[in-house]
Amino acid sequence: MALARRLADDARFSSLYSVAGRTRAPVLPEGLESRSGGFGGAAGLAVFLKDGQFDLLVDATHPFAAQISANAAAASEKAGMPLLSLRRPGWSAREGDRWQAVPHMEAAARALGPQPRRVLLTIGQLELAPFRAEPQHHYVIRSVEPPPEALLPPDCTCLTARGPFALEGELDLLASQRIDCLVTKNSGGSATEAKLVAARQLGLPVIMVERPVLPVVGSTVISVEAALGWLDHFASSRPTERGV
Repeated sequence: MALARRLADDARFSSLYSVAGRTRAPVLPEGLESRSGGFGGAAGLAVFLKDGQFDLLVDATHPFAAQISANAAAASEKAGMPLLSLRRPGWSAREGDRWQAVPHMEAAARALGPQPRRVLLTIGQLELAPFRAEPQHHYVIRSVEPPPEALLPPDCTCLTARGPFALEGELDLLASQRIDCLVTKNSGGSATEAKLVAARQLGLPVIMVERPVLPVVGSTVISVEAALGWLDHFASSRPTERGV
């Protein structure tokens, strides 16, 4: 989103901002053409890029959207165009953190153990199914939109909120909900990092789901500023207006 906002004011590029369409009211950048929904896999995206006469594909999706990144990599190769991947660094444990790293959501659910706990889940609304297999816990589920009832564990409380989140609010949430453990994904970034600081201050354990392995295709940068620098070089090598 931050990169899209910067491109909205850059006359060198004619940019299209695309979201997956998993939320009913996504936040979209002002002043930039946007679309919502899938393309029909890598092949469909490649056709879309060719038909739209785009010159460059930027993959700035969520670090856990592995299928989208895989489709972007394959589509860029099919369409014969450059791919720039913006991948923010993950979080790293600091002194005082009580993290347990797990490879996927099923492992996270098992890591909670047999004794009942009050668990804060900040994993999105579509990855709740594994926790239905551990019904002894009470889950406080925070997501941008209410999860489908069919995915909910039997004993849960649902909260809807959109970041960024402040430390004071996260401390209040953990205390008021009497949370024993936090389960989250290693998304990185500052917008939702306050929950980790709050857990550290309260001495709470964190079950951290590690990132999936993403394809290494094209160029990769780790910040918006680095992406803009790459795009500056791209624009200078092709002086006409480009589609991104």
